[in-house]
Amino acid sequence: MRQIAFYGKGGIGKSTTSQNTVVAMAEAGQRVMIVGCDPKADSTRLILHTKMQQTIMSLAAQSGSVDDLELEDVLRVGFQNIKCVESGGPEPGVGCAGRGVITAINFLEENGAYEDLDIVMYDVLGDVVCGGFAMPIREGKAQEIYIVVSGEMMAMYAANNIARGVLKYANSGGVRLGGLICNERQVHREVELIEALAQKLNTQMIHFVPRAKQVQQAELRRMTVIEYSPNHPQADVYRELAKKIENNTKLTIPTPLAMDDLEQLLLDFGLMDDDESIVGLTEEQEKLKAVAS
Repeated sequence: MRQIAFYGKGGIGKSTTSQNTVVAMAEAGQRVMIVGCDPKADSTRLILHTKMQQTIMSLAAQSGSVDDLELEDVLRVGFQNIKCVESGGPEPGVGCAGRGVITAINFLEENGAYEDLDIVMYDVLGDVVCGGFAMPIREGKAQEIYIVVSGEMMAMYAANNIARGVLKYANSGGVRLGGLICNERQVHREVELIEALAQKLNTQMIHFVPRAKQVQQAELRRMTVIEYSPNHPQADVYRELAKKIENNTKLTIPTPLAMDDLEQLLLDFGLMDDDESIVGLTEEQEKLKAVAS
């Protein structure tokens, strides 16, 4: 059984990418479970066709303790027979959301949820902000980490920080970085930028996901693209990503960048196009340019 985790900046499209990829894996015959590690509990909605799956933490609160739950209470089966679980977390401002991830994964292990599976996919909240959200990295749960990123500055900052987390536990837990998944934001020279970032991080840009309105149309119906439009070219984009992950052998220990080096990379790609004119600067890049000069 392979255990894979998708990380990335909040709002980068990580949950959409992970659900479409999981469906492609299941379509290809893999027995798959997806574990949502986010208090928003939005990691399984497109597979279950529901607004939000009941979470382990909310059910534990209702019953009094996670020890009072059974596996069938928290596990649902969705499209393509994909097993779905959401860890959940406390109400905003109360308690530690990362603790919900730890509790959920321990519960799944203790109750046999990992039996008869080929792939477990963890969809993990945003950045590596605490030990709870880093659990799939630090305790050897996930052997492969994929970072969903774009050419936007903060998405790249988050990717670099996640690479730091992988590096920290690479020797003790054996976790490795499988690559960067570029979810297009139509940033200037985006593919080249993410390929350059991947090279500096000692990894690969394993796949590029172009923007397509079909993704939003499917999401409005609480479906993945593969279910909503199985013959659309965007469905094949996710099938190709799933196949690349299946065949991926380039699992590396990352080499995160110093902040100065990351900012310089952004400046190098954000300032000049082929005719060396200033183009494509965001407000944040303008500020960086002013600082650098």
